[in-house]
This record gives sequence, C-alpha cells and structure tokens, in this order.
Amino acid sequence: MNRSTATAVFESLSSGHRLDAFRLLVKKGAEGMVAGEIGTALGVPPTNLSFHLKGLAQAGLVTVVQEGRFQRYRANLPLMLDLIAYLTDECCGGHPELCTGLNPMSICAEAALCLPACAPAFAKDPVSD
Repeated sequence: MNRSTATAVFESLSSGHRLDAFRLLVKKGAEGMVAGEIGTALGVPPTNLSFHLKGLAQAGLVTVVQEGRFQRYRANLPLMLDLIAYLTDECCGGHPELCTGLNPMSICAEAALCLPACAPAFAKDPVSD
C-alpha cells in the first residue's frame, strides 16, 4: 500500500455512516449484505446509503455484486489488512514482530508495560513535535 491509497481509505471512512457500514460489513464477512439490509441495520435512508456505499466502493473498501434486483456489498478485507500492515510496518523501529500478541484495543494503554522498547515512541507528544 502507498500513502495515496491509505489517504483515500481514511478519507472514505471519515464519515460516520461510512465507518458504520464498513464495520457492519466486516462483521458479516464473506456473506456480505444487500443494500436494504445495511440501511435497515443502520437506520440510514436509501438515498443517503447509496451515496455512502458508492464512496466506500470508489475507495475500494467494499465490493458490490448484482444479485437480480439487489446489490450485495462485502468488505474488502484484504485492503483492510493491507492498511493495518501499512500503519504498523515500522512499529518499534521496524520490528513489528515485537507487537505480536497485542490486543489492538489496549496497545496504547499497555505499550509501556508490554513493549518497553516501544515505550518512547508511544510516550511522545505528537502535538509538541
């Protein structure tokens, strides 16, 4: 992945509706969902949902397949994993294997305890740089 692709993905996910739709599709996995199901689950009107799903598709975050009158959407999981790899490939000074086994939910809170080698990187104040 390159910087422009990562930026496009993040721009697409900057909408709350798009983020919710993508997370819902990630949860559904290979099964995916048709647009009406997504709209019902998220409480988003069809016209708004169409706009947001189109944005996700343009960024490559979802794939869409026509099934008769319906369109089935699926999260592009390989792209999501590429983004995660792009964000973490230089973790801990280029040694991402040091991050193995960390729960992503707790990485910030536990960085100093679990990965002493990474503690300075997590302790940095990005605002003062």
